Amino acid sequence: MFVRKLTQQIICDYDQAIAHTKQGKLQGVISDQTYVFRGIAYARAKRFHMPEPVEPWEGVRKAIVYGHVCPEIMAPIPHDQYTVPHYFYPQDEHCQYLNIWSQSLDKDAKRPVMVWLHGGGFATGSGIEHFAYDGENLSRQGDVVVVTLNHRLNVLGFLDLSGYGKEYQNSGNLGMADIVAALSWIQDNISAFGGDADNVTVFGQSGGGAKVAALLQMPAADGLFHKAVIQSGVTRHFPEYDRAQACKDTEQILSYLGITAGRIKEMEHVPYCRLAEAAGSLGEGAAMRFGPTADGEYYKGSVFDVGIREHAKQIPVIVGSVLGEFTNNFNYRLDDGRKNQWDMQKRRRLIEERLGEDADRAVMAFQKAYPGKNIVDLLFVDTMFRTGALEYADLRAEQGCDNTYNYSFNLEFPLYGGTLPWHNAEIPYIFHNADYIEPAYIPGVTEWLQDIMCNAWVSFAASGEPAAKEMPGWEPYTKKCPATMMFDREIEVMYKKDRELMQVLSSLDRKLEPAQRDC
Repeated sequence: MFVRKLTQQIICDYDQAIAHTKQGKLQGVISDQTYVFRGIAYARAKRFHMPEPVEPWEGVRKAIVYGHVCPEIMAPIPHDQYTVPHYFYPQDEHCQYLNIWSQSLDKDAKRPVMVWLHGGGFATGSGIEHFAYDGENLSRQGDVVVVTLNHRLNVLGFLDLSGYGKEYQNSGNLGMADIVAALSWIQDNISAFGGDADNVTVFGQSGGGAKVAALLQMPAADGLFHKAVIQSGVTRHFPEYDRAQACKDTEQILSYLGITAGRIKEMEHVPYCRLAEAAGSLGEGAAMRFGPTADGEYYKGSVFDVGIREHAKQIPVIVGSVLGEFTNNFNYRLDDGRKNQWDMQKRRRLIEERLGEDADRAVMAFQKAYPGKNIVDLLFVDTMFRTGALEYADLRAEQGCDNTYNYSFNLEFPLYGGTLPWHNAEIPYIFHNADYIEPAYIPGVTEWLQDIMCNAWVSFAASGEPAAKEMPGWEPYTKKCPATMMFDREIEVMYKKDRELMQVLSSLDRKLEPAQRDC
């Protein structure tokens, strides 16, 4: 990405890149005629308190470099740095910053606004962490205003101290409150960047998709966005972080730090490294347990637990996943991992060894769903996010919503002689960045497919209906017509074809647990 960026024309005549926000003037840069503003403070906040508006300023404030990202409990060691290139940046708990890419600063341009929420669960990540998150190409390709943002995470964003004083009433949802504050800032200021405050789409993947789903269940976010995209972000595999569990975790953290209820204010000044250490005492992987606290008020709770809010039913939604996610043959190696080099006899043997008497049933369901795929792929197909996306779409369909769209990204990549798409694999295609993410690039395929997917997402942001040239009509997912758009070397609309496969594979989850993880 950076090599490509060096070939672009960066215009440093800053007088041409001045945006007039309600708080004051901001100075950005121009990259290949795209206006870029980085590190814009959208809020400020004391630790464990709700975000507050930024104070106005005199003169011109620079918005040229990115703002701090939220600290993480553990130093990130991504095992997928090649397949999902990361960009790491200085951390600070004062991390309420956003970034904007736009083709115009005309306040009357009224371009659609696409606000990206990053992945990493509710514990890690940032709005600039992945190379693919760069919004320049998406903005240029779709003539839209792209926004990415940072917000509080893990113990800073989701430690529930509500039992220790009214001032901490929403402390278990501060990470989401930051996002609401960012959306409020966008409402007030996005016209200064050519955007339409009345046409805002929130979209996100993994933890970012879960944040989109949470926003739909939050009254405080009503009216701040108008369309939603949930990419690999809903599943029933993880229980809701309810108030009982949140309070239990808080008690353990306070006990670890030796802080009693009468000294709760000390929590505002404990060094972050100590907070992280205390959160780590909850157990291995406990950091990923943090998330919105379902309190029935600020955050109503998951649709699977409390149903869909009436306001959310009016919001058009895209929900989907990718074929391999975390269980593909790149992440979980079987034999030598090179599935496309195995002969049919070996494929059948490996399937039968794993599934036993259920092998024939699974193969038949897989061939019905994906007649052109390698049959051994059934051992690497994700059920966690795919089942979650289908259940989410089903729930909306049952409630009479005719504004829900479902998809599956199935493109096989050449890595290891062929591997199912991994968790995050669709993001470069939507941001129109796939041609410079090495393992995601397939000559003659990538250029065509990223045009279609990027344009479909842009169409949805503009009108609430995803459409693109060279793509068949993407119908809404309804009870009568449960349509799924399949993105692959060939694009087709599927009706229930993978439903039986998901049911079969979900019933065989224990048998499909990978024997070896390739880290």
